[in-house]
Amino acid sequence: MRPKKPETTRSGDLFRARLDQIINLKHELAQLAGKIDWDFIDGEIAPLYSDKGRPGIPTRFAIGLLLLKQIYGLSDEGVCERWVYDPYFQYFTGEEFFQHEFPHERSDLSHWRKRLGDKLELLLAESLRVAHASGALRSQDLKRVTVDTTVQPKNISFPTDAKLLHAAIRGLNRLASKHGVPLRQSYLRIAKRAAMMAGRYAHARQFNRHRRELRILRTRLGRLIRDIGRKIEGQESLEAAFALPLTRASQIRSQQQRQRGWKLYSFHAPETECIGKGKASAPYEFGVKVSIATTNARAPGGQFVLHARALPGNPYDGHTLKDIIEDTQKLTGCKIERGYVDKGYRGHDTENPRRIFISGQKRGVFGVIKRELRRRSAIEPVIGHMKAEGHLGRCYLKGRAGDAANAILSAIGYNFRRILAWLRDLLRLFLIAVLRPLIAQSALIPAS
Repeated sequence: MRPKKPETTRSGDLFRARLDQIINLKHELAQLAGKIDWDFIDGEIAPLYSDKGRPGIPTRFAIGLLLLKQIYGLSDEGVCERWVYDPYFQYFTGEEFFQHEFPHERSDLSHWRKRLGDKLELLLAESLRVAHASGALRSQDLKRVTVDTTVQPKNISFPTDAKLLHAAIRGLNRLASKHGVPLRQSYLRIAKRAAMMAGRYAHARQFNRHRRELRILRTRLGRLIRDIGRKIEGQESLEAAFALPLTRASQIRSQQQRQRGWKLYSFHAPETECIGKGKASAPYEFGVKVSIATTNARAPGGQFVLHARALPGNPYDGHTLKDIIEDTQKLTGCKIERGYVDKGYRGHDTENPRRIFISGQKRGVFGVIKRELRRRSAIEPVIGHMKAEGHLGRCYLKGRAGDAANAILSAIGYNFRRILAWLRDLLRLFLIAVLRPLIAQSALIPAS
């Protein structure tokens, strides 16, 4: 059921402290809270609620908490913990009085991410609207964009055959223990030692011994798969619960290091893909490809992210450009005049190819276009900040839905960080303009 809007008393309380009396209302976070259109967001999210059930938590509280997590690069637990002792966080989420305990559950953030789904782009559009309203972003900045792709790594370790086989054995044992399936032997102790020794032998370049440990792991995993299959045969509920894990374990057991075709790189995150971007430091990255679109020119508040989307399946960059341009125009409400991309987009399928300029292109590149094409590489620091200061550097959310949500939320957090920096600079310039005449006047007064 849709939550009721919290009513503000706008009066004092003898036993509680009002937040607007204990914080600096000129702080950039307090100013940002006043610029976001919470009522509009609440109205757009209203159709996601059911007509029955208990009322949900206030929209501003949940959305504000999600934004704070992305702005400051915190975990779900970290943002809930900081909310308790940070009055600015409480004011941003709509509280009137200072609270000494967190009023909801940490898991509410996970439920809200799933509930929002495609509506997360609404928050990205709101970040651009706030940037435009505060003067950090101009309308002409939306007409010329830079598009590039990067890899959003998944929260997995570097996959090796020994690690994957060991993870499959541990995963099947956990599932068997959870459902009460008795095993003839768990092989946990043997598998742990074999995985450890396989790594040591590979490091010492003793590959015959390394292959022997892998054979031990494959043999024990095969025994475990067959043992579970015999124990759950004829029990529909258990067969349904073990169907997917047993399929993953069989795939891990059968796949080889240099085989062609689809491979499984993680037992707990099967959606992980191996992506090669040609980097010397990281020839292969394991996660999902993400497309980022930014402003080409530096707006007054810096470069802003106009669109972000996860691209599962590792598609060719040029085949995604048409959809990215169309979605960016829908999101910003402004027609894109020119787009700048790198050489990975050669052979793109946009409707008007003359408005897309590729790095290194010579034909038709002169004057303003030449200067703007030189700024194409300015998108790389933006991606770097999204990875270092946000959550694009490692995705902890589950499944493909988590990959898509994390990409958009990272862009939202980056935009709001730019807005906060812009508001902070405006406040500093205002104070300098006010205090400069006073300082000059005091300097002219002779000392008595």
